[in-house]
Amino acid sequence: MLQRVKRGLIQNRNWFRGIGNLILTSLSDPSNNGRTLHFFSSSAGNAGLAAVIAAGDLGCSCTVVVPLSAKPMMIKKIRAAGASDVIRHGASWFEADAYLRENFIENEDSKSDPLARNIYVPPFDHHDIWRGAGTLVDEIIKQLPPRHYGKTDTYCSFPADAIVCSVGGGGLLNGIIDGLERHLPAHQPTTLPKKAVKKVRILAVETAGADSLAHSLRKGYLQPLPAVTSQAITLGALCVAQQTLKNVQSPPPGIEVTSIVGTDADAAVGVVRLCDELRLEVELACGISVQVGLDRLREVMTDLTPDSRVVIVVCGGNGVTSEMITDYRQKLENGWQ
Repeated sequence: MLQRVKRGLIQNRNWFRGIGNLILTSLSDPSNNGRTLHFFSSSAGNAGLAAVIAAGDLGCSCTVVVPLSAKPMMIKKIRAAGASDVIRHGASWFEADAYLRENFIENEDSKSDPLARNIYVPPFDHHDIWRGAGTLVDEIIKQLPPRHYGKTDTYCSFPADAIVCSVGGGGLLNGIIDGLERHLPAHQPTTLPKKAVKKVRILAVETAGADSLAHSLRKGYLQPLPAVTSQAITLGALCVAQQTLKNVQSPPPGIEVTSIVGTDADAAVGVVRLCDELRLEVELACGISVQVGLDRLREVMTDLTPDSRVVIVVCGGNGVTSEMITDYRQKLENGWQ
């Protein structure tokens, strides 16, 4: 089986490709011509840092509202990146986001300066973010080697059989699905001589206590978690985007999505393994996808073969230190499960 690690954490100046696309799109909007734009991001850390860097690179200001649970290390990084301000408010991202919108976005029409505009930058729930995140699929197509068929009676119409990604609010997941929708028609065969086209599998991975997608799937409708209790706080959206739930419950043709939930200890296993084998330092929010992609695939993909191709999206490398990884390693050795 061919497994590829897609290192989304190594991007141009730490832009999230989705956040960067939203900011670029806002700047190119004709209605903003001649205006001074100030971007406002609500985030537990990573998306806020991306917004500050992207806005700064494009000559704009950015303010970030983080929940009280945000790590001091991340707040320091956001300030150092050039944030106009970092405001701490609320026990969760949900409360921080509500505060941002109420105080800086929803009163926009009452501002005295018509040439100034505040732009809301959500961490995951926006089509421009999904479209930007979907460029990851463009890169998968360019970077994976061509397939060679002939030995099996089924084949996948896409260069990868499965993509493993972490889910917080669902921005990355929605982006991957958006990218697949754009590309799958070009990979559909015109004839199927005794062959069946396999769907592309997406494994949507969460940690228990930040499993807002799995929670809504269990309910059958969009339902917030009562609280985020996982240590993977950058997955800590109380509720996924409506489009995320829709994409998982009724995915587009050619795509199948499976929700998987692991523990914080599982995530730590992935973090330690990636550090040992590839010398990469990532957060628990990413480690859970690594652990699932390397150790739990056969639970949901019983048809894996030596020719199967699995892409594991590695994201979230800002809120972690070598000391934290050492602590995870010690806890695992002491029986953390």
